[in-house]
Amino acid sequence: MSLELDFDRLLKWQHEPHVIPYWRLNIPEEQYREYLISSLANRNHTLYIGMLDDVPMSYFESYWAAGDRIGQYYEAGEQDQGVHLLIGPPDYLGKGYALPLLQAMVCFQFRHAATDTIVAEPDIRNSRMIHIFKRCGFRFDREVELPEKTAALMFCSRQDFERSWTADDQPATG
Repeated sequence: MSLELDFDRLLKWQHEPHVIPYWRLNIPEEQYREYLISSLANRNHTLYIGMLDDVPMSYFESYWAAGDRIGQYYEAGEQDQGVHLLIGPPDYLGKGYALPLLQAMVCFQFRHAATDTIVAEPDIRNSRMIHIFKRCGFRFDREVELPEKTAALMFCSRQDFERSWTADDQPATG
């Protein structure tokens, strides 16, 4: 993710009606710029833009859980990673992209050999994403009260992720 290339697009996505209730970053432009600058400077976080046919359509945050606030809500291992996913343009909603996007990102995160657990904390009201996380191999642990939301604390072990694939849709490992 590049602040110069992606700021306007991400600002617009954060103001989409399907994003606002769950991300709550529909804040003024300068405040959002500061948020992204801080996120880009944070060594615990890596931000990505997902593209489909060379068209930017999703945003990911990958982070080291022990260095993130979520690490205060469970006994985070030093190599645990976390993931956030947003599909921005409404035209991409309901087309079946969320699961393969999440699978690709989690597969990418598990390429770090020392990572055995990926954590997620979607808003408890976001039943669609909770369902997608479960299909990806995440299991619901419990509800947690974060400052901005009640979240579903979910975990995906490497073993559960690999079990979530059928023989016909094994992830590429190359």
